[in-house]
Amino acid sequence: MTLELDTPAPEAPDCADDGTWLACIECDETFAPFSAVRYTCDECDGLLEVRYDDPPTFDDFGAGASTEGPDRGVWRYREALPFELGVTLPEGDTPLHEVPRLEESVGVETLRIKHEGMNPTGSFKDRGMTVGVRVAEELGVGALACASTGNTSAALAAYGGRGGMETLVLLPEGKVAAGKIAQASLHGARILEVDGNFDACLDIVQELAARGEAYLLNSLNPFRLEGQKTIGFEILEAFEADYGTYPDRIVLPVGNAGNTSAIYKAFRELVQSGAMDPAEVPKITGVQAAGAAPMVEAIENGADEVRRWEEVETRATAIRIGNPVNAPKALPGIRNTGGTAVAVEDEAITEAQRDLAEEGVGVEPASAASVAGLRKLRDQGVVDDDEQVVCLTTGHLLKDPDAAYEAGRKPEPVANDVEAIVELLQD
Repeated sequence: MTLELDTPAPEAPDCADDGTWLACIECDETFAPFSAVRYTCDECDGLLEVRYDDPPTFDDFGAGASTEGPDRGVWRYREALPFELGVTLPEGDTPLHEVPRLEESVGVETLRIKHEGMNPTGSFKDRGMTVGVRVAEELGVGALACASTGNTSAALAAYGGRGGMETLVLLPEGKVAAGKIAQASLHGARILEVDGNFDACLDIVQELAARGEAYLLNSLNPFRLEGQKTIGFEILEAFEADYGTYPDRIVLPVGNAGNTSAIYKAFRELVQSGAMDPAEVPKITGVQAAGAAPMVEAIENGADEVRRWEEVETRATAIRIGNPVNAPKALPGIRNTGGTAVAVEDEAITEAQRDLAEEGVGVEPASAASVAGLRKLRDQGVVDDDEQVVCLTTGHLLKDPDAAYEAGRKPEPVANDVEAIVELLQD
C-alpha cells in the first residue's frame, strides 16, 4: 500500500456530503462523513482519511473570511476543512522563529522553529481539537474521550468544556507531567490513571468508543488530523513569504505519528490541486527518542509495518509511545517525500532543549527532539549544509516544568545583603 504524492484529485463518490467523504487507505472503501460515528473502515478496519473533491489552492486560504469568524489560524484554511468554523479559542497562527546561533551551530543554510507551544493550551493538539469537537457536534455526541501522554488531555478538556461536552481522559499512572494533568483537571475533565502505558490506555479508550460510551478524539480519528494539517499550510506560506521558496526539509517529533501524517496530507492536497509542484515538497523527517522508536526501526529496516514496542521509556513524555497508530499514513509520508527518521538519546534532547531556550524558545523535552534529530542527521551527513530546514516544536516549556527545572540553571542561595550578592557575582 502506497499513498502516492502526485495522484490526481479524487472524484467524489455517491456518499460524499458537500464534496467531503471518508476513504479507507487500505481498501479504498468510502463512507459518508457524518452519517455515523466511525473511526476505521467497516470492511477491513484500515485507517480512514478525510477527502475532498476540490482540494485547496493557496488562493483559497482566507477566502470568505468575515468579522464573525477568525481570518487567521486554523480556520483561515476553512476551504480545506470539513466545516466553515468550529469551537475555537482560537488556535493556529503560531510563530516561525529565527534562531541564528542555533542555525550556525547546526550548520545549515536556514533554520526556523515552528513553535506549536504557542497554541491556547500550549501544544499543537488544539488544531485537531477545534475540528474534532466540531465534528462531534455534527454527529450529536455529548461525551468525548481520549488516551493521552498529557497534551491531548489538556486540549480535549479545554475544547470539550468550551463546547459544553463531558470529557473523559485516560492517562498512564505516574507517566504524565504534572502541568498537563493540571490543565485537564482545571478544564473539568474526568481523569482516570491507568496502571499501564499510553498504548494500554488507548486500547481501553478504543473499546469504550466501540461500545458507544464516548466519542474518541485521539489521532486515530481522521477528522482530528484535518486540523493538524494546517501546520503544513502555515509553514509553506510563512517560509515562502520570507524566502520566496519552500523549505527543503521539515523535521518533527514523532509519537503517534499524527502530525507526520497530517503534514503529508496537506502537501498531497496542494499537489493534487496543482498549487504545488511535487518537486517542491519538503522532505518529511521524523525524530523519536531512542527508548521509544518503533517508527525509526521500521524506516531503517525498510518495513511496511511498525512493530509495537511493549516497553518504552524516555524523559520526552509526549512521545513515549510504542505503537504509533498513524504509522500506515506516516511511513509513506516520510518515504514518498524523500525524508527519513532518526532516534536520539535523552541527553541530546535535553541539550537541544537548553539551546532552544537560549534563543528564547521555551519547549518541553519532546519538542526539542526535532532539533536533536537534525543535529544527528547533520553529523551523519544525511542533511546537507545548504538545506533550508524547519523544525517543529510541539509543546510549551511549562507543559513539563519539572523537566525544565532539571535542564536549566539552578537557583543559588545568597545572604540578604547587597555586598554578598556582588561578591557572589564576581566569583
